[in-house]
Amino acid sequence: MRILLVEDDRDVAGFVLRGLREAGHVVEHADNGRDGLFMAASETFDAVILDRLLPGGIDGLRLLETLRGQQNTVPVLFLSALADVDERVRGLKAGGDDYLTKPFAFSELLARVEALARRGKTEGPVTRLTVADLELDLLSRQVKRAGQKIDLQPREFRLLEYLMRHAGQVVTRTMLLEGVWDYHFDPQTNVIDVHVSRLRQKVDKPFPTPLIHTVRNAGYMLRAEAV
Repeated sequence: MRILLVEDDRDVAGFVLRGLREAGHVVEHADNGRDGLFMAASETFDAVILDRLLPGGIDGLRLLETLRGQQNTVPVLFLSALADVDERVRGLKAGGDDYLTKPFAFSELLARVEALARRGKTEGPVTRLTVADLELDLLSRQVKRAGQKIDLQPREFRLLEYLMRHAGQVVTRTMLLEGVWDYHFDPQTNVIDVHVSRLRQKVDKPFPTPLIHTVRNAGYMLRAEAV
């Protein structure tokens, strides 16, 4: 797979370049928005990893909006320190296919980029996640199950989004700490158990079929069938 990385942070770029190349991918790198736009518009890539804040007079949003205006449908993953909900929504509305915040786990970055490339270039941005009768809208921040609206707190929404993005997979405690709480260490609290319990009360308890399952000695899994 041929990937373009547009990232001005030398440490982050070096880390990502090394990891992607070790995974067998061909990676080109631009450290500013102007060069990144030129490369993305003039060459063919299977996916682009794009920072939001870039030097060179063109930031990530403007770069992507320009590409989409040229009918360039290359899958784009935003990789950004801008983690607020409004910023993530801006990235998706600008034409981004996915959005991953810094700090991040490389394994998740790799999985997301490879998933984008598999989906191909004809699909639009990922704005809705669906598992069985459960729907999550990334733009409106609404969750529904069997047509019924479910009100979630911001952290509960992020937790459910993570589980839905990994539907059918075992999600470990470490993955949740990194992906939802941005912890790269175990704070030795029951924060995950508490939030999963609250999420189950809202997503599973009012409905006949549970979706959030505990995988003994491993973590959790979101799927329609029992584990």
